[in-house]
Amino acid sequence: MISKINSLIHFMEFYALSALDSMKEGYVYIMSNYNRTVLYVGVTNNIEWRVIQHKSGVGSKFTSKYKVHFLLYYERFFSISNAIDREKQLKRWHREWKWNLIKEMNPDLVDLSMEWI
Repeated sequence: MISKINSLIHFMEFYALSALDSMKEGYVYIMSNYNRTVLYVGVTNNIEWRVIQHKSGVGSKFTSKYKVHFLLYYERFFSISNAIDREKQLKRWHREWKWNLIKEMNPDLVDLSMEWI
C-alpha cells in the first residue's frame, strides 16, 4: 500500500513540475552578424542573459564562429513550449521570410539589445 502511495506521489510531483515548467515564459529570437549576412534563430527563457552570452562568444559555437552579436528580432511567449514550437517553425522558414519578419518589427535593423547593455 505504501509503495502505491509513493508511486502516486512521485507521479503527481512529476506532472506538477512539468506543468510549472510549461508555464515559464520563453522567447524566440533572431540574431545576425555585423554585415547582416548570417541569421541565427534561438529560444530561451531569459533573453537578456542569452544575448549577453552570444555577444561574449559563449552562446553557441555557431554564433561565436560567425560573430552573430546583433539581436534583430524577438517574440515573447507565456509558455516556453510555445516558444520552442515557434522556434522550430522559424527554422523551417526560407531566409527571405525571416528577413520580412525582422523588417516588420525592426525596419532599420538596429541591435535591439543595446537598451539592455
